[in-house]
Amino acid sequence: MSGSFKVAAVQAAPAFLNLDAGIDKAVGLIEQAAAAGAKLIAFPETWLPGYPWWIWLDAPAVTMPYVIPYNRNSVVRGSAEDKRLAKAARDNNIQVVMGLSEKHDGTLYLAQWHYGADGEIISRRRKLKPTHVERTVFGEGDGSDMVVKQTDLGRVGALCCWEHLQPLNKYAMYSQNEQIHIGSWPSFSLYRGGAYALGPELNTSASQMYAAEGQCFVLAACATVSQEMVDMLCDNPMKQQFLTTGGGFARIFGPDGAPMGNVLDEHEEGLVIAEIDLDMISVAKAAGDPCGHYSRPDVFRLMFNQKPSPVVMAFDNEAARDIAEAAEGQLGVVQQAVAE
Repeated sequence: MSGSFKVAAVQAAPAFLNLDAGIDKAVGLIEQAAAAGAKLIAFPETWLPGYPWWIWLDAPAVTMPYVIPYNRNSVVRGSAEDKRLAKAARDNNIQVVMGLSEKHDGTLYLAQWHYGADGEIISRRRKLKPTHVERTVFGEGDGSDMVVKQTDLGRVGALCCWEHLQPLNKYAMYSQNEQIHIGSWPSFSLYRGGAYALGPELNTSASQMYAAEGQCFVLAACATVSQEMVDMLCDNPMKQQFLTTGGGFARIFGPDGAPMGNVLDEHEEGLVIAEIDLDMISVAKAAGDPCGHYSRPDVFRLMFNQKPSPVVMAFDNEAARDIAEAAEGQLGVVQQAVAE
């Protein structure tokens, strides 16, 4: 897209464990962004139905009562909730990147769904590797989830949370000429003062560095933790110390790493909005393009498997016979080589 346009990053608490209310709130924020002139809005990680903070507060056996409500309030592809998000994008002529818990059969995934301004799906991706105790709740994505898509606004990609601390993840995305990056973060409310790596300073810097390294615009959407969420999750003083209210640090960064747009207080709900111009990327890349003129592929290369990895691959009889015959032929070659 030529010229400049506005984009928005959400900073708001989810309607925790209430998918219907969460969709209502999402539609309201989408309408607010569109009314402000934004062409793209980014939501935080698992904003529907909220990030499962209990996994960081207690043992899995103690938190089992959350399993059923979290599954019930996760989003299924093609569901009424999916269609409502698509309709909101279409009605407001805005691209929407929603962070959500996706339910597929018996497994949940940390997902980001990208809707076009016409309501059609541009991409659906899953977090490649859930972080630490997230693996007690969510399954893994595969290489097909590391994708940058051409859209009417430019080339758009997305990652969740600490995927931004994985150097190979980032390089795979940079290599696809990403122009607008969506970073979905849960909130920086956990273990404040006790775990610097989980705090706002380091993780906001990770988003800023992503912009400077990849010479792209970064929309870092970040949720807040409400008092209602703390009351629900923290039933003793220790947990109340572990998880605090606020933690919203939504930001937008330019391709040189410069902060853009307004800044909200960490407890405030709203939108961070900035006007971006993709021509700025050319200026940034003139200085250093890590997958172009500033790379050394004769020294370093990344092996990147983008194929989907289903757990079962079904073949018809003819295909199965062809595979068996090919395998038998290879075995014969090996046996002959050994005999010689």
